[in-house]
Amino acid sequence: MSQRWHKSQELNQNSPIKITALSNYLDFKSLGDRILRLFSLALILLTICTACAPPPAAAKDRSFPEMSLEFLGDYQLPKINFEGVPVGGLSGITYDSKGMSAGTSQGYRFYAISDDPSENGEARFYSLRLDLKLGDAANIRLKKVAVESVTSLKKADGQTFSWGAINPEGIALSPRNSVFVASEGVTHVGIPPFVGEFDLKTGKWLGELPIPQRYLPDASDEKQQQGVLDNLGFESLTIDPETFSPGGLDPFRLFVATEAPLMQDLDPENASKIRILHYILVNKTPQLISENLYTLDQVPLSILNGLTELVTVGGGQFLSLERSFGLSGYGARIYQVAVGAATDTSRIKSFKGGLSVVEPVRKKLLLDLSELGIPLYNLEGMTLGPRLPDGSQSLVLVSDDSFDEAQKTQFILLSLKGKY
Repeated sequence: MSQRWHKSQELNQNSPIKITALSNYLDFKSLGDRILRLFSLALILLTICTACAPPPAAAKDRSFPEMSLEFLGDYQLPKINFEGVPVGGLSGITYDSKGMSAGTSQGYRFYAISDDPSENGEARFYSLRLDLKLGDAANIRLKKVAVESVTSLKKADGQTFSWGAINPEGIALSPRNSVFVASEGVTHVGIPPFVGEFDLKTGKWLGELPIPQRYLPDASDEKQQQGVLDNLGFESLTIDPETFSPGGLDPFRLFVATEAPLMQDLDPENASKIRILHYILVNKTPQLISENLYTLDQVPLSILNGLTELVTVGGGQFLSLERSFGLSGYGARIYQVAVGAATDTSRIKSFKGGLSVVEPVRKKLLLDLSELGIPLYNLEGMTLGPRLPDGSQSLVLVSDDSFDEAQKTQFILLSLKGKY
């Protein structure tokens, strides 16, 4: 991208102009005492006028281009089996713009990862068809969701993952006919987090991203001092759509984030400091180029709160999904996120204590989903979808039912409007 994504905070300081500096350019003796007095008087008057002038109007905050979200409806997937395995645990979703059918009711292809750790079936992702009613722009809605196919994930040796060897949470479709899958790790049994690349059609292992040592747990019990927390590792995963190219020949950018702080970042006074990793993939070589601090909002009366998804929308802008659970049930908020002025934190070992020199990514609340007037479930996945008839971009969310009969697999359809 042409935009500079990460830069250190800069301090602009204006030094006062001194009369002695002007003496290098003016020969006061040749001008005479009178000119000198007039010059001094003019300088004094200019200083007084400047001090008396009203302060300049506050500059418009250009960090956040205008955006808004409109609720278009939701849909609950019935409890079903597909090829003999229960469909559930959908914790990440990504859109495939190549899959579409014509008609007043149009079907669009999405891929959704199940967080099943090979317990109910093989670790897998689904191809889904989402039917949208688009005939009347004023009555766009999500009509139906159907499962088209399922693909098992395979290790480097070609075998499927054994129980507990993977804990998949995030999925992103890449421009080279593959999907990246984020596994948050299972600390208590010594399974580290990873981000792997798999063939879109076969599920074959293609490679993985380099993960810094600070993300890897150094113990599987109470002795742990660093790394992701148990079941709270890599959750958010997104690829910048502006870096897509045919066949994935051009470099593209990928972002991944943890759901909760790392062990070494846990702060008793503020347990909300999360790290976002920024990768660039050139041919088959992934490189970690920077890292940023993301701060979670505190939700009153909540038992847990985490970052469950990031979505790049271009121009250095993201949407983030923060999911909470408390006395009143599940809640979720969508934020507009700007990373352009954020500090690169890749050399900061711990976020504990004061971080006055660190500029986190900036956030702006776009939508509190608890205000929609519908029941909310465990929303963990979010992705941009197709363009809608009014020109806006669709945004699709999905919930993880945890294979629990009391929970639902909920899809929510939103319209994203604005300039980005």
